[in-house]
Amino acid sequence: MEVLRSHFIPTIKFSKLNFPKFHRQIPQIPLTSLKLHGIRAEASSLSSSPSLSPSTNGEKMVVELVGAFNELTERMNVLSTSSSRLLFKCLKLSIPILESLPLSPDSRSPLTKALSVALLLADLQMDAEVISAGMLRQAVEAGVVSIQQVRDRIGVGTAYLLHESLRVKNNINLKLQVLDDDTAAALRKYCLTYYDIRALILEMAIKLDMMRHLDYLPRYQQLMISLEVLKIHAPLAHAVATNYLSFELEDLSFQYLFPYSYLYVDTWLRSHETGSKPLIDLYRERLLQSLKNDLALDEIVDDVSVLGRYKSRYSTMKKLLKDGRKPEEVNDVLGLRVILKPKSDVGNVSEVGERACYRTREIIRSLWKEMPHRTKDYIAWPKANGYRSLHMAVDVSDNSKTRPLMEIQIRTTEMDMLAVNGTASHALYKGGLTDPAEAKRLKAIMLAAAELAALRLKDLPSANHIGIEIDQRDRVFRLLDKNGDGRISIEELMEVMEELGAPGEDAQEMMQLLDSNSDGSLSPDEFDLFQKQVEFMRNLEDKDDQYKTILNEKLQMGDNSGLIQVYSKELGNRLTS
Repeated sequence: MEVLRSHFIPTIKFSKLNFPKFHRQIPQIPLTSLKLHGIRAEASSLSSSPSLSPSTNGEKMVVELVGAFNELTERMNVLSTSSSRLLFKCLKLSIPILESLPLSPDSRSPLTKALSVALLLADLQMDAEVISAGMLRQAVEAGVVSIQQVRDRIGVGTAYLLHESLRVKNNINLKLQVLDDDTAAALRKYCLTYYDIRALILEMAIKLDMMRHLDYLPRYQQLMISLEVLKIHAPLAHAVATNYLSFELEDLSFQYLFPYSYLYVDTWLRSHETGSKPLIDLYRERLLQSLKNDLALDEIVDDVSVLGRYKSRYSTMKKLLKDGRKPEEVNDVLGLRVILKPKSDVGNVSEVGERACYRTREIIRSLWKEMPHRTKDYIAWPKANGYRSLHMAVDVSDNSKTRPLMEIQIRTTEMDMLAVNGTASHALYKGGLTDPAEAKRLKAIMLAAAELAALRLKDLPSANHIGIEIDQRDRVFRLLDKNGDGRISIEELMEVMEELGAPGEDAQEMMQLLDSNSDGSLSPDEFDLFQKQVEFMRNLEDKDDQYKTILNEKLQMGDNSGLIQVYSKELGNRLTS
């Protein structure tokens, strides 16, 4: 980490790009002792390389292709060669098409919008077919590419998911005439019964991306869309076990439907945060360190993890209104889950796991004050459905501030697996399937569909690659090096540019720009340097978006005299984090 003492950050030469993703130049920003994590060092290391200033359409397309492919694959935990090729083909088809479309109504470029959906799906660890369908959905709806063309160019699986997701969207709009609880429940049950589960998740991701950019619509449309999302899409997201989507869909709908109530709940929850780091992260790190330092626990477990979560705004509101609780009576605002992997060579694994859970509870009691009336031992007395775990609540208040109780769950990896599987059936029940047997049957279909997609794409861990980490930048190099000779020739570069809809002649200029030893081809090292420059520019773009969001929030705040307030200390802390 380096502190910049100068008053200006110079404009970086290779960032002057005039195409949608990188069109903004980096301005000279007046700063005083601003900590920028490694930017000076990274800019210095790249300055000695050939400057990346794409001027032709083909160069710009290749930069977009490489940047998007790397960003997507870095978020996917498992990626086979067949999946890589499918995703690469999809990007080559979608990027030029999306670049040619006009701006979306929310003022975003279609390519930016499609990538946002694709990244959401990658974060959810969806397979390459679903991600490809997310990239192409906007183009299909715009009528610039047909599902038949997608089937011919990309594959049957992607075309099928596009068809299914459009059916979900159209049928929800067609059947949704009266938005009462019974109609919503019946529609959710219909969707869960008759549509491919991956198509539902794709539709939920598209809906979440829409909700994140709803400000451009008039108020009445925001209300209509938010109500539909709260009644249909958020419960569906919960039903298909994508809680990440469900919680954010609920909170965004809550924010648009009841802005003042949301502000009240949000302000109260934020009052329990401290400094620039979320409170739950401080507690999680403290507990994890204590568990790892305990010698008795270390003798009986191979691994320990601690997961943390805040209660969502919408869920908190339901506790306050539906249950009639006071804010101080909402006890699960903060939550931690400890998952232990017991050793297999020190006795019966199940018994060792139970000992580890009880030892963990003793360690927690040494850190915080336990609330005995909130303790539940589902290990000694499991639930009827087989659920096993230790539950406890602790008081994390300190001398200076009273805080809500924090709930902690303690379980082994085996207990957690059973709990998650049980939650899947429970989630389907909450999503609209009131018959437990029917929910269990659909859950089996969901798992079978996911396994079939994995087998078709060969997205399964291979024994030949255990312990081997594949560099994403090496992966894209191999996709471009079609003859496998370890270099990217001018012919191979021309071919990919033509596939992107750009003239092949643009390859000559790009080759001259990147070919540092002038041998007429790109080595892995030369291409790796190019990818680092692309990555650096995308990181700057992301930082710029973060800064813009922070500034928008702060500059909209005014005091009673109408003067704009800018909290420089907090802003500076967030800019350096």
